[in-house]
Amino acid sequence: MAKTVIEKIIQAHSREDVSAGRIVWMDLDVRSARDFGGPNVVKNYEREYGGAALDDPARTVFTFDLCAPACTLKYADNQQACRVFARKRGVRVYDVDQGIGSHVLMEEGLARPGGTAVGTDSHMNILGAIGCFGQGMGDIDITFAFRMGKTWFEVPESVNVVLKGNPSPRATAKDLALFLCLKLGTSKIALRSAEFYGPAVRALDLAGRITLCSMITEMAGIIGFIPEEIVNPGKSAAAFASAGEPPVAADPDARYADTIEVNVDGLEPQIAVPPSPNTVKPVSEARGVRIDSGFIGSCTNGRIEDLAAAAAVLRGRKIRPGVMLKVVPATRRVYEDILSTGILKTLFESGAIVLNPGCGGCAEGHAGLTGKGEVEISTGNRNFPGKQGKGSVYLASPVTVAASCVKGEIVSPGEI
Repeated sequence: MAKTVIEKIIQAHSREDVSAGRIVWMDLDVRSARDFGGPNVVKNYEREYGGAALDDPARTVFTFDLCAPACTLKYADNQQACRVFARKRGVRVYDVDQGIGSHVLMEEGLARPGGTAVGTDSHMNILGAIGCFGQGMGDIDITFAFRMGKTWFEVPESVNVVLKGNPSPRATAKDLALFLCLKLGTSKIALRSAEFYGPAVRALDLAGRITLCSMITEMAGIIGFIPEEIVNPGKSAAAFASAGEPPVAADPDARYADTIEVNVDGLEPQIAVPPSPNTVKPVSEARGVRIDSGFIGSCTNGRIEDLAAAAAVLRGRKIRPGVMLKVVPATRRVYEDILSTGILKTLFESGAIVLNPGCGGCAEGHAGLTGKGEVEISTGNRNFPGKQGKGSVYLASPVTVAASCVKGEIVSPGEI
């Protein structure tokens, strides 16, 4: 039977016939846990399995990216508990200096096209950007995966999402992702796997694909794939061990639960206003909102392309007095790139605060928390009340964030 992308990947990791709606056992190429959830995995494993060996330590990793380095006693204890467990079991730890776990898995070649990976990260489905099935799971499920090297999974339906037309030259991958959050909401691809097609998708570089796929969670989807071969890899490509590998393609006669067409022709810069990533409008309609701070980074917009775009806006300009801009590279490799290319110097001279690699503004305990009454414009993927503190968070592209921090209020990038 003809199969969609997710069905083909799961089929290759299962000894059962795979089709939408079936519950199957799926072998896992990567089993990971981070500094949130990871300590519970350690406790669960020692309680349930004692000294029993992991299925495959070489396929098992810890990644510390939420509170990196630890800035609370709880996180310090939790990270150390994971380190001790890893030393005993021969497990690799990508520690607090390495960056966002999902990005590290891609850079190190652990997550590859056609592979499967799970972790204690709700945005593990970002791996769909390189054609790898990724899924965030709870600590009980990850504990089982550590021990057995597999998990059960209900094969989701697949939806064919076709983007019609070409966005304006002013629109970025983040603007496209936000617009899809508006158009797809939290129902049209809910609990489904989405495959994206069309010229606007085909034009995305690898960093842009990461941006789009990182926001599938905010659309309530299981995962998003871009099956078409990448045309413009972008600056990040050299950092990915799987760069150049062809993605998994759906069979020509694969069956989809639905086909959704979205017109993106002439799309202008977009912004998600509080209280949801799905309350999206053109940036021009939010123009003039005073801001206190900005954040550029996260798994959605922390690649070299994102920081380079922001630096181009900030070059020769200063962050407005009274406004604080925090910049967090996704990984150590990205940090090295901005250091060697002069981007770090540009950001510093503009008045931005550049921090070590990690999740940054999306994580409690790292850069990006907001105080009561504070207004922040961020490249993150969530702006729910309380997610980053008591302030109000607007979501936008790196260039919109940079321009707004120069102006001191929300503006479109072309306005400065």
